[in-house]
Amino acid sequence: MNMASHEQLAAPAMQQPIAISDQEFVQFQRFIHDAAGISLSAAKKALVSGRLARRLQHCQLHSYGDYFRLLASGHAAAEVQAAIDLLTTNETYFFREPKHFDMLREYVRTVHQPGQMLRVWSAASSSGEEAYSIAMVLADCLHEAPWEVVGSDISMRVLERARLGHYPLERTTHMPPAYLKRFCLKGTGQQQGTLLIDRRLRQRVCFMQVNLNVPLPALGAFDLIFLRNVMIYFDARTKQQVVARVIGLLKPHGRFVIGHAESLHGVTDLVRALGPSIYSRDAAM
Repeated sequence: MNMASHEQLAAPAMQQPIAISDQEFVQFQRFIHDAAGISLSAAKKALVSGRLARRLQHCQLHSYGDYFRLLASGHAAAEVQAAIDLLTTNETYFFREPKHFDMLREYVRTVHQPGQMLRVWSAASSSGEEAYSIAMVLADCLHEAPWEVVGSDISMRVLERARLGHYPLERTTHMPPAYLKRFCLKGTGQQQGTLLIDRRLRQRVCFMQVNLNVPLPALGAFDLIFLRNVMIYFDARTKQQVVARVIGLLKPHGRFVIGHAESLHGVTDLVRALGPSIYSRDAAM
């Protein structure tokens, strides 16, 4: 859920761009921090105004202050979700940080008890590439043994894309060629340059909206949890709160995976490091 490019709703071009004041930007900083725990620096002011400009036009409003008041009114839940979607969208790709998937294979081979259900949570799954990458590894390693992948995000819009499982081919650069052949259907004709995740694999992955910044729904316990490339947008207190919630769902001897640019130093002592960005929850913790 980082601040990457996002498709925007089609609307006529605005003749006169509306400027966002410092005071209005502060309002949206507070809005997205309260909604998703994301801390926006002052450098994101132009990004915020650019992302939300079409929503002002769509709602026929004349200032960002008017738009903020609409969001805060308590009578525009759909518009609140639209604003959250625009400000929390992640650009990702399949098999990002490949060593994490090597770890997943090793976990299945050496730690997982054969015959038991293996559950993995992609806790900031964005448009689904991470969740499907995990599913490909599990399908390859476990065959018909029971497993489940849960992908979650705060943005309903990216979750809709994830459920479709339809992606540009350029996002598969790091995907093993055998997986591309086995688990994906290449588009032809008007769909050339895209791929569709095979229906049998899509049916094994469950996507749901989860806000990590509030108490979590009843998701059950997981053997592995991926929380990658999202903590870099949280302040220190939010990191501690989110990580505590998420690790609370990790089974003893389970694995907790974060992005290579992230750290748990000063965040939690509930897991121990096994290597860069890979942690284990010991039975005694």
